[in-house]
Amino acid sequence: MRIKRTTPRSGIARRTRLIAVATGFAAAAAFAVPTANASTAQTFSATQLSAANSSVLKADVPGTAWAVDSKTNRVVVTVDSTVSQAEIAKIKAQAGSAAGALTIKHTAGQFKRLITGGDAIYGGGYRCSLGFNVHSGSTYYFLTAGHCGEVASTWYSNSGQSTVLGTNVSYSFPTNDFALVRYTGSATHPSTVGTQTISSAATPSVGTTVYRRGSTTGTHSGRVTALNATVNYGSGDVVYQMIQTTVCAEGGDSGGPLYSGTVAYGLTSGGSGNCTSGGTTFFQPVTEALSYYGVSVG
Repeated sequence: MRIKRTTPRSGIARRTRLIAVATGFAAAAAFAVPTANASTAQTFSATQLSAANSSVLKADVPGTAWAVDSKTNRVVVTVDSTVSQAEIAKIKAQAGSAAGALTIKHTAGQFKRLITGGDAIYGGGYRCSLGFNVHSGSTYYFLTAGHCGEVASTWYSNSGQSTVLGTNVSYSFPTNDFALVRYTGSATHPSTVGTQTISSAATPSVGTTVYRRGSTTGTHSGRVTALNATVNYGSGDVVYQMIQTTVCAEGGDSGGPLYSGTVAYGLTSGGSGNCTSGGTTFFQPVTEALSYYGVSVG
């Protein structure tokens, strides 16, 4: 993943985009450096904010993520370390008269995609993380990242790929980043993330403390910083309506669960950084995946 990260079992990356190997993507340490676009007293209408929001997508600069911040009345554009000043200027130029509604923030590292709740799953030479166990009636499945579903159709519980967990029902990526896998093996499928029982799903609020579990980095916590964020991983891989957080993640964490207590929130998509320095990580809202497939947690 440019914002994604994928790691082949051989250790040689087959892609440089965000298809991270395991649950969650690597998040890099974020340091906010807002640009002085306009007077802080200036107020922008909903139409102007919408225009500014759309302009960032039209600029099509990989390594960017953006969302409307209702508190500051601005579109906050987070750019990773690969985005140049010329590309930032391109974003502002595309915004035209709405450029004053943009606030640019820099984050270290590079946005990339990442591939049980939080346990390792293997397929197609990659490792990802299992998100949440779900069911429809008595039929059981698990959710993971869509960019993981893109690279493998059968998933295994071991790196030698001899113990089958299940096969893909379908995946959605880009635009969304979720996949549904039906259990076909003999593995048990409790509604837990590690030892934490999951009994419901919801959308978190900005400021909520959340936890992420992945097969590369284990469990880490952080805060939700934005909802409905759009992320451009590059090569046409743009995802929408993502949950933006300060939780760290690394390659192989992709697909892993975002949660708090008994409530499921999201699936690890991608980001920048690592769990030594910290970073920015994005999550596919799990409620959308549950609705799309007609399945439930718990």
